[in-house]
Amino acid sequence: MGFPSDDIVTIKLGQHGYPTLISVNCPDKLGLGADIARIILEFGLIIVRADLSTDGKWCFCLFWVHPAEGISKNIRWAALKKLLVRACPPTRPHLLLPQFQIPKPTQSYLLRTLSMDNVGLLNEITQVLWELEFRVHKMIASVTPDGKAVTMFCLTDSRESLHEKRRQDDLCIRLKLILGEQTSDCVVTPAGTEWGELDCTTFLSAASTSLMDICSHDAQGVGKLRIDVDNSLSPGHTLLQICCKGRRGLMYDCMRTLKDFQIQIAYGRSATNGKGDGEIDLFILHGDGKKLIDPVKLENLCSRLEDEILQPVRIAIMDRGPDIELIVAASIGVCGQGRPRALHDITCVLKALGICIFKADAGFYLIEDHRWEVYRFLFMEKHDVDLSSRQTQAQIAEKLRRKLLG
Repeated sequence: MGFPSDDIVTIKLGQHGYPTLISVNCPDKLGLGADIARIILEFGLIIVRADLSTDGKWCFCLFWVHPAEGISKNIRWAALKKLLVRACPPTRPHLLLPQFQIPKPTQSYLLRTLSMDNVGLLNEITQVLWELEFRVHKMIASVTPDGKAVTMFCLTDSRESLHEKRRQDDLCIRLKLILGEQTSDCVVTPAGTEWGELDCTTFLSAASTSLMDICSHDAQGVGKLRIDVDNSLSPGHTLLQICCKGRRGLMYDCMRTLKDFQIQIAYGRSATNGKGDGEIDLFILHGDGKKLIDPVKLENLCSRLEDEILQPVRIAIMDRGPDIELIVAASIGVCGQGRPRALHDITCVLKALGICIFKADAGFYLIEDHRWEVYRFLFMEKHDVDLSSRQTQAQIAEKLRRKLLG
């Protein structure tokens, strides 16, 4: 530890059913574990085991992963490695002048498409955006009376090259393959002020706030949970132990919460046994290098962890007059980034069920001082299935939970 290797990130593909091993060896920074776990989740992978260690300056992380249920085994490993390397701090930060360490403002763009509507169109557009490394921050979609689908995405480019005509042409060419060359339109422009800042949140109406209460009430936990904190085992660290049902995104939800609380991990281990039970042991410090001894802060941390582990995603389906509305909500951290693959996975389930979307929107909202990423969909009537049936709605909600949480 402490010496840069030739490969900051290495990936050893698993054979004969064994998980793939991802190793990260780079300078440490607060929240690095959350950033890595987020990227791994972005590619539809489940972390079945992890080892993390750092001396405060350099860290070494090992992740054993495999594709989640329903995810193609043809993982784009080269793209995954590139993003992981990008998330790591530079190996020689002392060579960077201070003015170059200030992050540049992120340019947001508005993508508008027009085409004939069909089942699964929104999912196919989202898949293209993900493959080309675009990040969707806000979205509005609707279907006109003459059957045309209009979509607008406020997005940013991970490659930071969407201002170039070549990159715009590449995006539109890929999209027109699914939209239809003759009857579609694709336009990319800088996002106007009406879309707001990317890190800015708007307020939901009182009616929508009530819907969030319904989401919380209807949300189902993902099994039993035990969180223990011990300050007696180590003179310099606090031991945090989490025992719960293993699932997709569990490591990300835990790491993101710790990052929000400015907590650094000195050493950690995570494993999922054959019964699917997950255990996470972390020796942690506050960002100032001290143990966590304040009982109020510890209670707040454990309460937030409980919410993020048991209810990382909240789902509600209800009647909206003659229409059926689906709401999917997930909390977002201080970093302001939404849950990875959420829009893709939601629309993938709706596509598989043959449900047509009449109207949809997505964005970040502020409710009682907490940030949420909220997706809302209005369904078209489905002649072969009664979408107003409580049993049908419960089945849709369960399929969404399985897809989002694995």
